[in-house]
Amino acid sequence: MRWTERKKARRRLVWTLAGSILAAGLAGAVGPLAAAQAPPAPAAPAPAPPRFVVVLDAAHGGDDLGGRLSNGQLEKDFTLALSVRLRSLLAARGIPVVTTRESDQAVDLDRRAAIANRANAQACLSLHGSESGSGVHLFVSSLAPAQPRRFAAWKTAQAAWVTRSLALAGVLNSALLHAGFNVTLGRAALPALDSLACPAVAVEVAPETASGRDSTQAPAAGLDDPGYQARVAGALAAALLEWRTDAWRMEAARP
Repeated sequence: MRWTERKKARRRLVWTLAGSILAAGLAGAVGPLAAAQAPPAPAAPAPAPPRFVVVLDAAHGGDDLGGRLSNGQLEKDFTLALSVRLRSLLAARGIPVVTTRESDQAVDLDRRAAIANRANAQACLSLHGSESGSGVHLFVSSLAPAQPRRFAAWKTAQAAWVTRSLALAGVLNSALLHAGFNVTLGRAALPALDSLACPAVAVEVAPETASGRDSTQAPAAGLDDPGYQARVAGALAAALLEWRTDAWRMEAARP
């Protein structure tokens, strides 16, 4: 009887060991198969391109009337109207816009610079109007180029951006010339730009004279002409679209 019990116990032990070995073998076979059939892990998403922001600075406002333009129009009203037109065109193309003023209000130069610098803008256009000259005048700060500093002096912050500002002026110039405008380029001491830590250009719009147009086209246009304002805004918007492509390309090229 004892011999029979020991024999049965031995059989149970053998079956238990065999079952364990079989289970281990199946697990080893199924593991690699399951791994081969599992879907690959999703790739990490590509980093988003830098946010491209444009600052539009409509010069003057409030008690600061600016110059008096044709038909009694005030420069402060012209710059605000141009800013509104240009902001609408850029927004329709998916470009975020920050403005230094949205209404007839006085905004001092330090406040304008603070708005632009806080926005981390990739372009700032300071908009002006003038009855002198013709076409569009583009001005860049006359500060000498300097290396970026962690704590830049407020009144000379633009020095670290002058090279990029000149490049922006070049893109604006090309777009305006392509649109048929007479363009004048210049450098000047510009308190409105010197405190800006971003590419910045002052855009001064003057009337369109007959000498600046093909004689077969319509007569010269003044700053109060809505069609002329629309053409200027359209050309500036086209330039900023090109500038956005250039800015993203430069960002992607960085190591």
